[in-house]
Amino acid sequence: MKNLKGSILLLIAAFIWGTAFVAQTSGSKFVPAFTFNAVRSFVGAIFLWLVHYLSDTQRKRRIPEYVPGKWPVKGGIICGLVISFAMGSQQLGIGMYPDGVAASGRAGFLTATYVVMVAVYSQIYGRKIHPLIVTSVVGVICGMYMLCMSGGFGAVYIGDVFLIICAICYTAHILVIDRFSSCDSIKLSCIQFVTCGIVSSVAALISDEIIIDNIINAAGSILFTGIMSSGVAFTLQMVGQKYAEPAVASIVMSLESVFSVIAGWLVLGEMLTHKEMLGCVLVFVSVILAQVPQFRKKAAVS
Repeated sequence: MKNLKGSILLLIAAFIWGTAFVAQTSGSKFVPAFTFNAVRSFVGAIFLWLVHYLSDTQRKRRIPEYVPGKWPVKGGIICGLVISFAMGSQQLGIGMYPDGVAASGRAGFLTATYVVMVAVYSQIYGRKIHPLIVTSVVGVICGMYMLCMSGGFGAVYIGDVFLIICAICYTAHILVIDRFSSCDSIKLSCIQFVTCGIVSSVAALISDEIIIDNIINAAGSILFTGIMSSGVAFTLQMVGQKYAEPAVASIVMSLESVFSVIAGWLVLGEMLTHKEMLGCVLVFVSVILAQVPQFRKKAAVS
């Protein structure tokens, strides 16, 4: 039941992240990347603090002797620094795509390659790379070529490069969260986004032109990504990784790429070419394939 609970939480997180690509794409038309991330991070942190405050208040009423635990400051700051680079490169990449490019779909699938990167890291850490991992990596490379280079090398966008960097950063983020999985998830996530908000604010002051009217125009996108993507989904990820088996968690979280394409099609009317769609399928199949060795290992042990 715990694995099922974790999978359901991660599925909800994946759905929120997938649909959030639409909000991020829309928001990027009004607000520069670092400004967008700074505001959404502070919105997420405030939301999580309110959730923690209300939860703590209820516990104190029910249990008079209740003593709140410490805030995981160190873990939150480390997670926040890593997620700052991940979110920054992702939002920069999305904002760099030219008009007519299916930005939400491309961003979703390129970001999802972190699942294969996690699997490769796990195999290397275990001192042996399974043949299926090698196959999945080749599949991802081929799929990314079809998705990002459907018109040849001239069709590679700078946004694609930033999203690959984003995937590498999310790989590090998953590994860092695993290290601090014993911490209170809401507190950890709250400190994470306070840190991310501060880092993004500094970057915004250096590189962005901050226009309040534009922030107001992007308020819907910022609130959705701040509350739902930052506040809810990342906290669900932290909780879900405590219950679900790592292999199951990776597969479920990779579904954000599918949701991003569906959301981009339904909301923004984005379309992929047949070659790009085949590339998406190849990437997604490779993401699933990368988890098979872990399932086999578990089956052999049991």
